Amino acid sequence: MYLLTVKDGLVSKYVGPYPTPKEASDDLERVLASCSDRARWQIHALESPRQPSFSERIKIRANESALSAAAS
Repeated sequence: MYLLTVKDGLVSKYVGPYPTPKEASDDLERVLASCSDRARWQIHALESPRQPSFSERIKIRANESALSAAAS
């Protein structure tokens, strides 16, 4: 997935997501029509959220167990 970012002065606009960078660039003209001539733009690839490692998941579960035991 891709996100189109347009910075126009102090305002930032985020448009998308788009499945491909080509679709984001095809939509660029429509988005820039509402911006000033000095607007800057970029297309960013969105990253998938990082999955916690096995050891991190064990620590999370241990903390949850300790909290539920303390609450009861």
